[in-house]
Order: sequence, then structure tokens, then C-alpha cells
Amino acid sequence: MIIGCPKEIKVQEYRVGLTPANVHTYVENGHTVYIETGAGVGVGFSDEDYRAAGAIITDKKELFEKAEMIVKVKEPIEEEYHYFRDNQVLFTYLHLAADKPLTDMLVEKKIQSIAYETIKTKDGLPCLAPMSMIAGRLATLEGAKYIQKTFGGEGVLLSGTAGTPKGKVVIIGGGVVGLNAAQIAVGMGADVTLLDINAARLAYVDQMFGMHITTLTSTRGNILKCLAEADVVVGAVLIPGAKAPHLVRREDLKLMKQGAVLVDVAIDQGGCFETSHATTHNDPTYIVDGVIHYCVANMPGCVARTSTLGLTDSTLRYGLEIAKLGVKEACLQDPALMFGLNTYNGHITFKGVSDAFDLPYTAPEVALQ
Repeated sequence: MIIGCPKEIKVQEYRVGLTPANVHTYVENGHTVYIETGAGVGVGFSDEDYRAAGAIITDKKELFEKAEMIVKVKEPIEEEYHYFRDNQVLFTYLHLAADKPLTDMLVEKKIQSIAYETIKTKDGLPCLAPMSMIAGRLATLEGAKYIQKTFGGEGVLLSGTAGTPKGKVVIIGGGVVGLNAAQIAVGMGADVTLLDINAARLAYVDQMFGMHITTLTSTRGNILKCLAEADVVVGAVLIPGAKAPHLVRREDLKLMKQGAVLVDVAIDQGGCFETSHATTHNDPTYIVDGVIHYCVANMPGCVARTSTLGLTDSTLRYGLEIAKLGVKEACLQDPALMFGLNTYNGHITFKGVSDAFDLPYTAPEVALQ
């Protein structure tokens, strides 16, 4: 198969979909790889590094014209839509439930799209987990930053100091993002509360942290109580491939301290705070009713080197399966990839996406027939 890896053009997005080592592996397996000029420069990979690994260096136009499969990091943005050809394969993060224009384009052009974030094994979401770990850790760090008075926050040091109270960090969601946010918050010395709807997960978290954090069932009442005390709130809710529920409403902000910070890690899926809208690393925050909102849609992009290595290590094996077998056969042979299939031959094949826009859904097994 001919693989194409374009340069990411989303604001402040430096990650790249393939490393030179990945290219070498694809080429060793008999595939051809096109890399757009400068695609890896943001993480320290030069065109010559890719060329030495066996890639062909080209411009974006030729890359899309030649490639049968496009491997990216972030979902295509509108100015990239016209490059795609009918029936091309797209392998990247998609987050379609929060992006109807992209969904419409993929359906119209009959793109065979597999989303990293919905590839699922019995152990979880292998291609989402590395970025969730990073985003969770960054969430606490960004909260600690924007709670500072110089950034408009209330002026709290999360760790406190001798004779002063610790800052209160509230984490809604006990998945990969929530656990990693909690690890950093505990490491900083903050007073941490984590909420989740799963009692078994709460028991696991309690044991993991040696009962050094508070765990609560995620009910409306508990969320409201925690909001009133919180200095930093991390939204870490995930329904894979579907739109995130709004667990904090606009009217709830009046309960919060002036200068408190909301960090919405679910923003790629529409956000779990009603007042959330996507921001960029160039302009990461805004204020609603005195509460600072941090809603950067590509948080791991600011640590692009670490993120690229973590991401490509997890996606390579699946990309090789698709390149060897094609989308149809790869999905039929690997249930994890079947979960990852979001659109195929003009059909929406992931229920969470069709539900988000009230569009027709076709089971992937049916679409592949």
C-alpha cells in the first residue's frame, strides 16, 4: 500500500503521524511511504531522517494524490478537505461526534476512516490511552498554572505550604485521564477528590492512592458540593466515540470561587462542561462568570516529542494491519479495528457518531459486506 503522512496544520500542533522508525518498518514490509516536507520538524525529525528511513519526501498535493492511506495525528480541518479522494483510507484521531462538517465530508467522499480513539480491545482503548495519560497529567499542570494570580486565578498554590491550606483539585471521571490527573495532583501535594459512577473503579482508585485522596460517587449532589470547594476542576469524562455529557451546567458556576479553574479534557468530544468551547494553545483560556476555562482541544500537542513517540508506538501495529490487508479484511480479522471503523463507503459505522447528529447508522459488519 502507498502510505501518506502530511504535516499537521492545526494551530500549535507539532506532532507527526509517523516517525522515521515507523517509516522504516512500513518500507521493510513492502509498502511505499510519502512524507510531506517538514512534517516532523516540530519534534526533531528532519526530511533527511525520513529519507534515510526509506520515505519519499514531497508536497501535500502530491502526497494526497498518490497515497492510498493517510496517516495523521489530528482530525482533518476544513482547509484540508479538498485534498481527499473518494474511497481513500484515513487513519487518525477523528472525534466525529463533535464535528458534523468533517463527518459529512467523510461520508460524501466515501472515506474509509478508522479513528484511533475508538479502536478497542478487551484491555481498553490502546491508541487513545497514551494521549489520555499525557492530557491527564497536563490537566493538573495547566490548572496549577492558571490558578495563579498572574493568569487571572485566585492565587492559590495547590500544594499549600506549612501553615496554609492545600489547594482543592476535583477530578470528574476515574478513567485514564482522571487517574493521571490525580497522580500529578497528589504528587504536588494538593487535596484531591475524584468522582466516578463505577463503584469498583472508585475502590481501585482508593487502593491505588493508599486512601490519600477522597473518592465519591459521581452524583449531581456530590458534583455540586465539590464545585463549591474546588480550586481546580478537571473534566475527565469519556464515552468512546460519543458526545460528552454536560456534567457542570452554566448555573453551577455561581457556586464556584471567583478565579477557580475548569480544565475540560473532554473538549474533543464536545466538552463535559456546558460553558466549554474549544480553545488553542495560542489562546488557551477564557472566563465565564468569574471562572477560568481551559479547553485546549489538542493538549498533548504542547509536549509534541513525548506525544508523538507515545502515539506512534501504539498505532503502528494497526496501521501495518490495514496496509497489509486493506480496511475491509483488517476489520474482519481484528475486532479492535472493527470498533475503530467510523465511516465506510458512505456509511456512518459508529453508533455514537450517528446518534450525535441523528444520522443513519450502519453496523460495520453490514457496511463491509
